[in-house]
Amino acid sequence: MRHAVIMAGGSGTRLWPLSRAHRPKQLLDIVAGDAGHGGDAGRGGQGGAHSLLAEAFSRLEAVLPAERIWVCTAARYGDQVRAALPELRADRLVLEPVARDTANAIGLAAALVADVDPDAELAVVSADHVIRPVERFAAAVNTAYDLLSVRPRALVTLGVTPTSAATGFGYVQKGARTEVQGAAEVASFREKPDRATAQRYLDSGQYLWNSGMFVWRARTVLDALAEHLPESAAGLGRIVAAPAGPVRDAVLAEVFPTLPKISVDYAVLEPAAAEPGRVAVVDLDVEWLDVGSWPALAHTLDTDPAGNAVRGLTVLLDSSGNVVLSDDPGHLVALVGVRDSVVVHTADVTMVCPVGDAERVKSLLAEVQGRLGDGFA
Repeated sequence: MRHAVIMAGGSGTRLWPLSRAHRPKQLLDIVAGDAGHGGDAGRGGQGGAHSLLAEAFSRLEAVLPAERIWVCTAARYGDQVRAALPELRADRLVLEPVARDTANAIGLAAALVADVDPDAELAVVSADHVIRPVERFAAAVNTAYDLLSVRPRALVTLGVTPTSAATGFGYVQKGARTEVQGAAEVASFREKPDRATAQRYLDSGQYLWNSGMFVWRARTVLDALAEHLPESAAGLGRIVAAPAGPVRDAVLAEVFPTLPKISVDYAVLEPAAAEPGRVAVVDLDVEWLDVGSWPALAHTLDTDPAGNAVRGLTVLLDSSGNVVLSDDPGHLVALVGVRDSVVVHTADVTMVCPVGDAERVKSLLAEVQGRLGDGFA
């Protein structure tokens, strides 16, 4: 049977101070109400904003029934996820006691899915993407599922059709076509390139952006972990061998923090790509936004004629190209003569930086923690 898991454990430090350790970006109501997925924008109020997690869940409902959608998140976010997704079955919530990177998070989800459905086919998607139109997303995921019917051992990644010579994404090089239209074998994975290399990738038409989303049989990825990351496979096996409930929770809390911290790309996909035909890619031809920074988030906000992306109580005079956000309805943020800056106001933090330095917000947060502790994190 077909299942899917939403990976929703990140803390979103590059969207500080709006995103915090106790309330990460995927749970914030920051996506405009017109989500383009069957009118389900009402999650966040009539025509209002909703969370990235709610949007990811709605997007998967175009592919699967709600009872086969799982969410993997940090244990400390469990109650917030339950509140945000009343449709999520209680036994479909996977809680990581600590972060051990994507190989272990995905492995844990796959192990728990396989425990209830040994033949499960599993899509792994992210909670911090905006993807439209949903119909094309659903078609691509179904193409990946279909490929598993002819290549049951395949590890399928979803690659986004590039629209620019972006340097912030990894790339997937397409190889030979497969038996299923829209899917190709993976010739290689490429790290984030410099500008000239990215332009060469774009011009060739052979490369896709690596979305970090996958489709495979749950058992297949567990077997791949056993081959390439045996320590994690053994630990996950111990966890799932325990009976569900308090006993399994205790084993999870004991074992999971000891697993080697590594991404699924390094642990599974790149080694498996050495085997011809084992790793495949499906072209995801959509509008895709990875909401990982303030400039990226700006695309989800209202924009005025001067190119200012704003939300909240704001007044801007002779200002352009800014990202301005306030989550305090009683606090006015007013700008005059300001260009290309990020201005974010919350109840306890005001953060200002040039748009060009937005990637340094994570470093700024580390500096704040170093000087003031975790009270503002």
